[in-house]
Amino acid sequence: MKTRFGITLLPFLIALAGCATQGSLESTRNDMNSVKTRLFSVEKDLGGIRDESKERMDSLEKEIKTEVAAIRKIAADTQATSDGNKNEIQALNGRLDDLAGSIKKPNEDLTRYREDADKRIITLEDRIVKLQAALDELAKKAGETPQPKELPVTPDAMYLKGLETFKAGDLPAAREQFTKFIEQNPKHDLVANARYWIGETLFGEKNYEAAIVAFQDVIANYPKQPKVSAAMLKQARAFKAINDPKSAKYVLKKLIETYPKSDEAKKGREFLKEIK
Repeated sequence: MKTRFGITLLPFLIALAGCATQGSLESTRNDMNSVKTRLFSVEKDLGGIRDESKERMDSLEKEIKTEVAAIRKIAADTQATSDGNKNEIQALNGRLDDLAGSIKKPNEDLTRYREDADKRIITLEDRIVKLQAALDELAKKAGETPQPKELPVTPDAMYLKGLETFKAGDLPAAREQFTKFIEQNPKHDLVANARYWIGETLFGEKNYEAAIVAFQDVIANYPKQPKVSAAMLKQARAFKAINDPKSAKYVLKKLIETYPKSDEAKKGREFLKEIK
């Protein structure tokens, strides 16, 4: 009974198993097709994203290149402008140097001229004195009584008279003559020289403090006059004479710095070596 029933049921079970296997296979195929469809869709989307990303990258690259080119142009223009400014500044400095040289040369020429003028004045003074002596001698030999002769009363004659008196060694009289010249001709070109010689008379009398003040008057009030360098050198010597080496060194260094090419500066350098 059992055997017959088992034999009858076996074909049914085999058929049922076959149906189940066929259904599972169809379901698996459907799932695979669905996965393929999804993969295709994903690949399509990825392709679109790649294309869009590439376009964006290309666009961004173009923008960056454009900006870099613009920045390079700005840098080049800036460099060109800077170079142009440097050239203009150099040219301007050159013009300023030329202008300074053209201004300095007349001043140096004027200084030499005034120094030469002082020397010529002293030479003329000597000639006048010698001529006067020769005239007096001739008058004496001729049996005539020589009449006192004086230089014309002019500013230059007064100044020459002061130099003559100074050279003769009469320092107080020379100082009086120069003081009179200054009082009567306060705006004359030789006022600074007259004040310098007043300082020399005081220095010669060893009145060093007063001489320092007189020389300072020339230095402070007549900075463009040729006697300033001589006044500075003599003032330094006066400071040395009153045992004030510190002030003497200061004046000498100022002299060398301000008038480096003058004869007084050359003497000042030698004098500076002597001061301890």
